[in-house]
Amino acid sequence: MLWFTKRRRKLPSPDESPHNVAPTGGFLENASSRIVEAPTQVLYTDPNFAAPPPLNYSLRTRKLSLAIFWFLIFLDCICMPLALYFGLWYGTHLSHNAVFSISTGAIGTVSVIEYFIRFRRLWKKGSTCRVIGARRWYLDWFHWNLSLAWIAVMIELIIGTIPREPPIRLLAMPVPSMVFAFGLELVLVDALRLIGIPSPVRISSVPRGAPLRPGVYSFIEDICAVDGSGGTEFRQRLNLRYMASKPFRIMLHQLTLFWAAGALAIATASTAMIFTLSRNAAYVIGWTVPFGWAAVWTLITTKWVQRCLEIENRVWREEKEHQSLGGV
Repeated sequence: MLWFTKRRRKLPSPDESPHNVAPTGGFLENASSRIVEAPTQVLYTDPNFAAPPPLNYSLRTRKLSLAIFWFLIFLDCICMPLALYFGLWYGTHLSHNAVFSISTGAIGTVSVIEYFIRFRRLWKKGSTCRVIGARRWYLDWFHWNLSLAWIAVMIELIIGTIPREPPIRLLAMPVPSMVFAFGLELVLVDALRLIGIPSPVRISSVPRGAPLRPGVYSFIEDICAVDGSGGTEFRQRLNLRYMASKPFRIMLHQLTLFWAAGALAIATASTAMIFTLSRNAAYVIGWTVPFGWAAVWTLITTKWVQRCLEIENRVWREEKEHQSLGGV
């Protein structure tokens, strides 16, 4: 039978030298190994791996909170900019500069609040969702991505609201530009991984110098651990599952290519439409099409992952049965 246990950090005794044990780079070890230093240590107590190491994480128990969060994002990042633009542009006598100063200033309220909530979760002393083997100041890879994305968006919006007559097409570009950067990062990380270049920097629980993992790995780890309340335990379970299961690794590679190709394609298409269609159509496309694409890709990914996990379990059982019958 498969069991997981949790243990707190084992503090070294005063007589124990830290140089007596080789460093692990923050990676999870099994029950026969020493306990590595981390806020929560998950130990796999079945050395035979009778089934893929479970993630102990389900979206089914989080449906309500996910629905509320994405509904607020829908209102905040789609409905609000469009309503303010059309309402103030055609329903008031405000200058065009004032219209966009107001509409851009109101964008992203929910996202900003969520940004600081996750910052607090990662930064606070005794955080239960911190990256494996990293100090508190590191936060996580997704948070640094989010920070740079917000800086880029603010620069675009500020530059766009400086002129007396704001360039509406530029003000429609923040979301497509973020999506393009996301897709480019996925491609770059996976390309470096495939040619065998080690990680040049720490990418969440993957330390500098370690083998890279598929681009979506760090996003899954960080979002589920912090925003999805999976905690450091989820980071460790995900790490163990990745190391133990080849079908799981293949699935993450395929998902990386799927999201990268989709992101680059939709960002390119959105940009082309923004700079060729009418002003109003361009603004609507810039603030709706990327979100619509993300919703469709998320639904496809959900079904895809469910199917892949079923295949993974079947392949795992077949291999174990083959081994038990004396196969090679």
